[in-house]
Amino acid sequence: MDRLAEKALAAIDPLVDHEVYGSVTKVLGLLVEITGFGNDLSIGSVVHLRPNDKTDIPCEVVGFKDKNALLMPFGTLEGVGLGCKAVIQKHAPFVCPDDKWLGRVINGLARPIDGKGPLPQGAHAIPLKNKAPAPHARKRIGQKLDLGVRSVNTFLSTCEGQRMGIFSGSGVGKSVLLSMMARYTEADVSVIGLVGERGREVQEFLEDDLGEDGLARSVVIVATGDEPALMRRQAAYVTLAVAEYFRQQGKQVLCLIDSVTRFAMAQREIGLSAGEPPTSKGYPPTTFGELARLLERAGPGVQDEGAITGLFSVLVEGDDHNEPISDAVRGIVDGHIVMEREIADRGRYPAINVLRSVSRSMPACLDARQNAIVTRAKQLISRYEDMAELIRLGAYRKGSDPEVDEAIALYPHFEEFLKQNKEESTTIDEAFAMLGAILGMPYGDGQMDDMQPQQGARRMPQRGEVRRG
Repeated sequence: MDRLAEKALAAIDPLVDHEVYGSVTKVLGLLVEITGFGNDLSIGSVVHLRPNDKTDIPCEVVGFKDKNALLMPFGTLEGVGLGCKAVIQKHAPFVCPDDKWLGRVINGLARPIDGKGPLPQGAHAIPLKNKAPAPHARKRIGQKLDLGVRSVNTFLSTCEGQRMGIFSGSGVGKSVLLSMMARYTEADVSVIGLVGERGREVQEFLEDDLGEDGLARSVVIVATGDEPALMRRQAAYVTLAVAEYFRQQGKQVLCLIDSVTRFAMAQREIGLSAGEPPTSKGYPPTTFGELARLLERAGPGVQDEGAITGLFSVLVEGDDHNEPISDAVRGIVDGHIVMEREIADRGRYPAINVLRSVSRSMPACLDARQNAIVTRAKQLISRYEDMAELIRLGAYRKGSDPEVDEAIALYPHFEEFLKQNKEESTTIDEAFAMLGAILGMPYGDGQMDDMQPQQGARRMPQRGEVRRG
């Protein structure tokens, strides 16, 4: 009964007993000027344009000029002309998520687009532009979170409430990596934001990459690349708002956004249209502030709440990992996963460069055995990479350096370990057992041959073993 009353109040609260409205004075491209609103508008306010009784076009206030408000629409401006009625929405934008949203696909306005009927509304409203929890009240990051990907579970161990950036050029496999984590993670819920995604790839992602089981415990928010900039930006806000709802329920949430770069591009488009001065690579100053506000919302909650583990992909332009958005995100998140085209070109997926990637929760989240295995593996991979040119040219003579000889012998096994098909899943303990077997460093009970990996996971050869077939 109490829950029903809460839902009723949530539905009644946004209702108002009167309307405040202005009128359109200018339409220039996607920018609309309105007047006659008095003191009822501020940056971020929502205004509904109503060219006729059947059409409602939501817009957002992005600036002011000469006592007029500047709006950008969430849709097309078809039918809008001078004098068009502009009704001001009195309350700030919010969503009311519910547990029944799991398995659903929605758009940037939190409306269903999967053809499964209306979306149930929860009892509690979450503001779209919510503030991050107070720093002094937040819990510390939790224990290791199993993401099902060998290279991440070992070399880039991630904790509950940690935020990681995935930096990659186009076509290197970041979307597939994100889908593997969403499907195989031990988190309670996955909230996935596809921001600026190609329209034809959405269904492929849902059916082939995420799969039926992955979708069943996920909420997917979609804004394709052909939608207005406000819709693309809004999809990221909705993603974090839905994740915050599940965090408040005490759940461990895996929040994935693909990609933060397209969110920044949408903010750039909005800022430039509102008259902001361009700075680095054309991005206005508000872009970097909005990035920080968005990403800071992920992380641990306050006492009795769960945590949002954030994985945010960054599409690096021209494979330049030092471009402005990459630099800004690296300074905000708690680690970065670097994916390189050269690794993908030689057929190793996921194409993660484990030497250039960093998890800031390591080595504190690993025990002594795990740290020893990862440290030794990195030393040998680094040693091989340092000598790679000489090895390829045949200039290195076997026996000159015992450690280099060991690195040469084990490098193919490391490459095989780091390679993982999207249909495979490997737990943290299985991954460390495999890596320990390659190095001849027993893990667990030391019975490496008795390991039974999950279906599809490969067993790595032990040191000195010859792989056949």
